[in-house]
Amino acid sequence: MRLTLTSLKKAIFDSSEFLATGGFGRQIIELKPKQRFFCQGDTADSVFYLQKGRARLTVVSENGKEATITFLSAADFVGEESLAAIAGLHLTTATAINSCTALKIGRSEMIRVMHDEPAFADIFLRFLLSRSMRTQADLVDQLFNSSEKRLARILLLMAEFGKPGGPETFIPPITQQALAEMIGTTRSRVSFFMNRFRALGFISYNGRIEVHKSLLNVVLLDQLPDHNAQKPLIPLSGANLKVARPTFRSSKRRSDSRLAGGPTAGRKRKKVSEVPARELR
Repeated sequence: MRLTLTSLKKAIFDSSEFLATGGFGRQIIELKPKQRFFCQGDTADSVFYLQKGRARLTVVSENGKEATITFLSAADFVGEESLAAIAGLHLTTATAINSCTALKIGRSEMIRVMHDEPAFADIFLRFLLSRSMRTQADLVDQLFNSSEKRLARILLLMAEFGKPGGPETFIPPITQQALAEMIGTTRSRVSFFMNRFRALGFISYNGRIEVHKSLLNVVLLDQLPDHNAQKPLIPLSGANLKVARPTFRSSKRRSDSRLAGGPTAGRKRKKVSEVPARELR
């Protein structure tokens, strides 16, 4: 009889319902834009599951400089460091970008459900693997790709290209300085690349940045008409653009100069065998 009840309990457990509703050891919270889930240095005693909205993870250095690590969207967990064997402190700050709805799960309840419900443990494990792969991809991108390509990749990730359900196209509000810190370059370079992307039709900007699918060509196919350091040629109305080409002195002119008695005319090369030994030394 006990085996039957245990099997029935496991059969009726629904991970989606667990993550969508409050209950023992968990509660649904509402956050306004710029409101924080937790701060860097707070006690890590809860895991948050983002049901709706967008958030971002930031870290602050000892001298007060803030850097954005990643962005979060619906179905992401945050605060997983609270599941460590010894509960410590949050290493980052999670802040809502827009209105967010999240499920706050206490540390003890999260550990219990992971041990008792394999289906839920699979969901959480898949998320951790996805986060780990994303971190590795970020490292490879930082090491081997140009700053322009890194910026294109960040914009596509913020627009959620590649995720189920279709992209958002409009990315959350973010400053050029924050983008520069994420890709490891200066704000002026980000400004130059953003203007370049807009001139090439990869993005649109009218109060908010809209990312177009054509930007994928920069990341996947590395297709750019010009070199990274070269500004795109944008024709201006009523202006005639003329590209200056460098001139080279041909070898024929140098030959004519020698025949006409130039500075090298009549000069004869010595063979190695004719050069005295003291000159070779």
